[in-house]
Amino acid sequence: MRIIVLAKQVPETTEVTVDPETGTLRREGVPAIVNPFDTYAIEEGVRIKERLGGEVTVVSMGPPQAEAVLREAISVGADKGVLVTDRAFAGSDTWATSCVLAAACRTLGFDIIIAGKQAIDGDTAQVGPGVAMHLGIPQVTYVRRIDQIDGEHAVVERLLEDGYEVVETPIPALFTVVKEVNEPRLPSLRGKMAARKAEIRRLTADDIGVDSKRVGLEGSPTRVMKVFSPPKRSGGEKWEGLEPSEAAQKLVCTLRDSQVI
Repeated sequence: MRIIVLAKQVPETTEVTVDPETGTLRREGVPAIVNPFDTYAIEEGVRIKERLGGEVTVVSMGPPQAEAVLREAISVGADKGVLVTDRAFAGSDTWATSCVLAAACRTLGFDIIIAGKQAIDGDTAQVGPGVAMHLGIPQVTYVRRIDQIDGEHAVVERLLEDGYEVVETPIPALFTVVKEVNEPRLPSLRGKMAARKAEIRRLTADDIGVDSKRVGLEGSPTRVMKVFSPPKRSGGEKWEGLEPSEAAQKLVCTLRDSQVI
């Protein structure tokens, strides 16, 4: 079973600024971590390998420092790390990013692709489905459980707002997972040593055969026009020293006086 997991390096804090000319995040000097949702994808890939055999390759698109994401993935059981990096990729939106990652997956070969449901720095949840679209393979999003998987089909549970649905899909396929899917393990000492010694493969635009005009800022059909923080809420009342029953009665009276209820 050839398993590819997509993982992204994201800022650890919200103390980031935006380049006013490009509308992209300035990541220099900001501590970075593995996108939290991707840790569940890595864990699920390793669990499938432990059940069925095969190999887990974690792929990340980013600058050279994103190699840390791949070493962390290897420390918890992934077999290989591949960094897709090229100056031509700078400023890629979700469409261009999914185009690059799809080309990398096609180059490497796969049976299934697993990704976190979204990245915390963009919250678009578009890259995973975009990769499936570029590859022309089925996708199941918000997967909370992978029940069965073999060389031809997979049966998964997909999380909904009011429950879940069971989906059967042929493979190759792509899954985006939610945090309910598992509990990520901590790295072992042996895993940390393996991660330190691991050779991280790097792929450029030429290596994966993508047209430079389809990636980066030039190849991105969307632009961030403006980024701003919402205004802080003002007004309101704060009640202190009231018993719960008194507070509840006062709240009801206030809502009635305001004609909310």
